[in-house]
Amino acid sequence: MGTITIVGLGPGAAGHMSVETMELLQNCPQVILRTAVHPTVSELQRQNVGYSSCDDLYEQGASFEEVYEGVTQRVLAAAAQGDVVYAVPGSPLVAEKTVVLLRQAAGERGVKLVIKPSMSFLDLAYVELGIDPIAGLRIIDAQDFGAIGEAGEYPLMITQVYSQLVAGDLKIALMDNLSDDYEIYFLRNLGLPDEECRKVKLFELDRQPRIDHLTSVYVPPEAFAGEPQSFGEEEEDAAVSELGGADEALVTTAGFDDVDIQPLVDVMRTLREPGGCPWDREQTHASIRSNMIEEVYEYLEAVDADDTAGMREELGDVLMQIVFHARMAEEAGRFDLQDVIDEVVDKLIRRHPHVFGETQVQGSDDVLRNWEAIKKEEKTERKHVLDGVTQGLPALLRAYKMQGKAAKVGFDWPDSEDVWAKVQEELGELREALANGDAQAAENELGDVLFAVVNYARHHKIEPEVALNGTNNRFANRFNYVERQVEASGRPWNYFTLDELDKFWDEAKKREK
Repeated sequence: MGTITIVGLGPGAAGHMSVETMELLQNCPQVILRTAVHPTVSELQRQNVGYSSCDDLYEQGASFEEVYEGVTQRVLAAAAQGDVVYAVPGSPLVAEKTVVLLRQAAGERGVKLVIKPSMSFLDLAYVELGIDPIAGLRIIDAQDFGAIGEAGEYPLMITQVYSQLVAGDLKIALMDNLSDDYEIYFLRNLGLPDEECRKVKLFELDRQPRIDHLTSVYVPPEAFAGEPQSFGEEEEDAAVSELGGADEALVTTAGFDDVDIQPLVDVMRTLREPGGCPWDREQTHASIRSNMIEEVYEYLEAVDADDTAGMREELGDVLMQIVFHARMAEEAGRFDLQDVIDEVVDKLIRRHPHVFGETQVQGSDDVLRNWEAIKKEEKTERKHVLDGVTQGLPALLRAYKMQGKAAKVGFDWPDSEDVWAKVQEELGELREALANGDAQAAENELGDVLFAVVNYARHHKIEPEVALNGTNNRFANRFNYVERQVEASGRPWNYFTLDELDKFWDEAKKREK
């Protein structure tokens, strides 16, 4: 009987894996990975480490208990043949059920078992969240619904939130004790270039664009949810003193009071003046209309990717478009940039009477009601319910907003079952139009199907534009994987059958877990 050595692959980046771990993996003839869906596995491949994984057990198992038991038995069977190194994501001693089972089983069978220390994603999370585990942090699996019921009572880290379905189940369980808009932290790919650590509302948890095997959730206790820890005057003075002065320690970038937009205004003026750039001088509001749309979408893409540098760059491009249009309007004697700024400032003050006036509000719902009432008073030209829903919106978003407007005046199905029946009805009419060979009718009916599906999504508080964008991203990622496999084979696309390409596609889906 051989020795079972358990090692951790670290939180994600190969640099977080210890030298000792890599040497053990390279020198042991039997290496078993709980899952090969982990960023460091590519490094193992580059180092020619031979291994097998237990990913097939995830496909076969009816429950996690069954999967974990299968992994345990596989490692024990390998140990019967000689020494084996069993590698798990992160640290073996943090939220790793298979290690608990192996320790128990090895003790019962007299098998020597050694656990090597490894870095956990928690080490990175402590830094990102600015928390100290000594304050009572509890770490649980997303399937531990008993502990989830205590969320909000103490700091809680929830691991293994590996799919949108798991995130949805977790969200529902948390909502039994916490409000829908309770602020939690979404953690993903800590230590990797695309790491995410950001606040989200609880109801938004399963709507995040990327949820995979490196996703976790941190639920702060209710005393600190959604707001920084506050200090009294004495404590604040002491804190500032320890930091060496508030100005030196806390102000690392220019505040809003220091913003100067004049350099951008001056550059745009120069570009548009005689002797400036011929292309810029030729443009009109209409000719660069698509540029504005493109820049906004590029900014939204950066937001979805939580790309700080990208957000900064794309916001600059959006701002440049605003200054560009304002400059053209000024040249035509219509308005200038200062008019734009003054108007939006006046609007914000008018629509926040609870901040700049005497109006009292109890919460966000009151704020939104006041906003809509004030806007209605301002927009006297809007005589109809759907006024204000611009035709320039993407089609799915425009449908979503029109349906929402209509619903506010009672023009809506009473429940989602009626909407689903309408979806089925429209699908039937689409099939009939296609069967009749009527292209125009088929186009109309397809539009009706999409409109009905948007309505069904709205009834379930799903934003269809966000949902479709997520699907587009998943398709692109999976197809790119298929393309890489084809290119790696050195063979042309037409060499592969659809079944073979589907296998690559299935591999891509498994890598998302």
